[in-house]
Amino acid sequence: MLRTNRSLLKFILLSIITFGIYGLVVLCHVSEEINRVATPRDGKSTMHFALIFFLLGPVTLGIAQLVWYHRISKRMGEELSARGIAYQISAGTYWGWYILGSVILIGPFVYYHKFLKSMNLINADFNAKSGVAKLEA
Repeated sequence: MLRTNRSLLKFILLSIITFGIYGLVVLCHVSEEINRVATPRDGKSTMHFALIFFLLGPVTLGIAQLVWYHRISKRMGEELSARGIAYQISAGTYWGWYILGSVILIGPFVYYHKFLKSMNLINADFNAKSGVAKLEA
């Protein structure tokens, strides 16, 4: 069963308490889960966030992280659409809320709320459908 209980408040508070480690762990789990859920349908693979954060991020001066967020937001939006879930997230959500929204300070919080909710919805749908598949088999 994939996680469906991620919330913005928990993400923020535990990230502060653990000096960012919780946030890294959540993003690592999200990169694994999106691959598990979406790869059979789209044939793509999202790079593990730990590789981006620790290896590519410093070498590319953070550009790799921008690309990672762009791609995963787009992929999550495509997966929501493919599953018929009425919720929106896209690469534009990342650039609009996280990057441009940083000017008004609350933008990144709005983005992470949408990001976590999208993954919760995708995982809940995956759990429900994989459970049905197990019962039918």
